[in-house]
Amino acid sequence: MKNINRRNFLKKTSLSAAAVSVMPSYLQAGIDRPSQSRYMGDFAAPKLEKVRAAFIGVGARGGGHAKFFAALPNTEVVAICDLYEDLVKQKTDWVKEVSKINRHKNIKQYWGDENQWKVMLKEVKPDVVFIATNWVNHAPMAIESMNHGAHAFVEVPIAVTVQEMWDIVDASERTQKHCMMLENVNYSRDELMFLNMCRQGVIGEVLHGEAAYIHELRFQMEEQQRGTGSWRTHHYAQRNGNLYPTHGLGPVAQYMNLGRGEDNFGSIVSFSTPSMGRAAYAKKNYPSDHKWNQLEYKGGDLNTSIIKTNMGKTVMVQWDETSPRPYSRLNLIQGTKGTLAGFPTRVALEGGVEGLTKDHHSWVQGEQLQALYEKYDHPLYKRLNQAAKGSGHGGMDGIMIYRVVECLQKGLPLDQNVYEGCFWSAVAPLSERSVASGGAPQPFPDFTRGNWKSTEPLAIIS
Repeated sequence: MKNINRRNFLKKTSLSAAAVSVMPSYLQAGIDRPSQSRYMGDFAAPKLEKVRAAFIGVGARGGGHAKFFAALPNTEVVAICDLYEDLVKQKTDWVKEVSKINRHKNIKQYWGDENQWKVMLKEVKPDVVFIATNWVNHAPMAIESMNHGAHAFVEVPIAVTVQEMWDIVDASERTQKHCMMLENVNYSRDELMFLNMCRQGVIGEVLHGEAAYIHELRFQMEEQQRGTGSWRTHHYAQRNGNLYPTHGLGPVAQYMNLGRGEDNFGSIVSFSTPSMGRAAYAKKNYPSDHKWNQLEYKGGDLNTSIIKTNMGKTVMVQWDETSPRPYSRLNLIQGTKGTLAGFPTRVALEGGVEGLTKDHHSWVQGEQLQALYEKYDHPLYKRLNQAAKGSGHGGMDGIMIYRVVECLQKGLPLDQNVYEGCFWSAVAPLSERSVASGGAPQPFPDFTRGNWKSTEPLAIIS
């Protein structure tokens, strides 16, 4: 009997070892949490009475964030860094203009060298760093900021590779500093209302979501020396997958409580169309010897991915920044009792919506939606909508920055944790792997190392 048990034990351990050996390296990378690290799912940092912030990259998004941040009570902009002197000086003037008590008068300025941001971190020692740069800089800048004792707030995506995402998680857990991806769409009015309706059980048990970033951006190719198009065009040429998933996926993932107590990301399959639109646009609009006509465009014009969760629920995620079509994030969430959908905003419920529709075969839409806004508008939107007016993307940027500052000053957990930023961003590299393998399923790494099961779903914050 002892020999039989020993043989069974050896067989099982051999199989386990074999399973680990064939496991993709990106899954093996984070199996063990270092002993000195702490899970950050519901982490609340010590209160900051005044939030001292530095900004890296202010050409587009970062400048708007700095301006809105500077107008909030008990904040101080301590440094602004960019490659270009004119941007640093312009955004410094923006910040000073909104300060009614001139509390931002000692702003340190850094420009002109690829490593000036590192000098800034050492000299200024900010409480928080906002990062809005080329995608490939997000991870190293976030990690270095945390290593210097600052909370990091990173534009989307949080990183480009899965290994970088693990490195961000490990740095956050080791330093006990927040690293939040600045997914602004989670603060849009409709997305907040849909979250509120899901939490109230209006559509029953959630089964399926649809998310997208469909935004024709070929005009950015005109930005050839500096600006988004100067570096993003190379991503389109070199990578084939869903390169920008988080604007659509972030809200849907929070409707479904993915990575938060109930369910988590399981695997993804992904397919891309042929790559035609970018090359055709370059050929039509630029000389034959132009640099955009020297690129081999490998990325499909449209990518469609399907995520399967641990519980078997599904999320379709699409990406297209090339085709001539109207903007859409899809923003659909389907449950056992009804469906909420976006672009245009619509609601259908089994048995109809009282006073508006007789059954689920008709949408509540257009002017009829006003009754639903009055009933289900998220309390956070109702509280902060006026304060955020004038900020980017219809106010969603302002609500996001306001909440970041509010959570830091009150010592509250952030609305988006570091793991969510990594799960949502991981769609890009995993979709690339799936496309390259003919659509083969790619498992998601569990950036929480199993702790998602004990993480509270995002509450309806008032």
